[in-house]
Amino acid sequence: MTLVEHLAELRRRLLVSVAAVVVAGIVVFVAFPQILSWLEGPYREVTAGQGACPDDGCDLVATDPLAPFLVRVKVAGYGGLALAVPVVAWEIWRFVVPALRPNEKRYAVPFILAAVALFALGCVVAWVTIERALEFLLVGSVGGEIQPFVTADRYLTLVMLMFVAFGAAFEFPLVLVALLLSNVVSTASLRRARRWAVLGLTVFAAVITPSQDPFSMLFMVVPLYVFYEAAIVVGRVMKR
Repeated sequence: MTLVEHLAELRRRLLVSVAAVVVAGIVVFVAFPQILSWLEGPYREVTAGQGACPDDGCDLVATDPLAPFLVRVKVAGYGGLALAVPVVAWEIWRFVVPALRPNEKRYAVPFILAAVALFALGCVVAWVTIERALEFLLVGSVGGEIQPFVTADRYLTLVMLMFVAFGAAFEFPLVLVALLLSNVVSTASLRRARRWAVLGLTVFAAVITPSQDPFSMLFMVVPLYVFYEAAIVVGRVMKR
């Protein structure tokens, strides 16, 4: 293919990806009431336990007239991008596959599938930790002496950032396996660096976790270290 043909192909792939994000975003925008009810569940559980709100918990609040609409647009944007990930990954794959060698093609599809699965797993773990994080931030850190009324924008931004942080962090084993296959590092060097890995992963979790609470950091560090050990095993198997 000529340069112009490559650019035309790239343009077509980008248009398909953008269209997928827009369509998925519209779906999320329409289903926003149901999605909001689900997302605010952890906040309601925590605030209901304080006894200063109704039995089903406090409502999220807005501080200006535009906030509810902007929150809906923000959630639609994040949700549309998340739902369109398989389409975007497929379009990226179709664009780069002609340039790959046969042995690279053998690993490409498993890497893409693993990337999507690990990101989804990270989101699941993030969702499990959100209620514990809110209990620490809203109750444990102040002893329940301050009654929180949280804005919808700040709360949903925290939830989305938790999804992104955990989803991105859970791509860690793919990075390690790629480095092993490229001979940048070896399984022997990874085994020798276990202590430093624990320290580095702890610092990484402390920096990347949006809520900065100990529960979220623990729920991130432990899986990452498990992934570290798993990457060593996978790297040894794939090298055979």
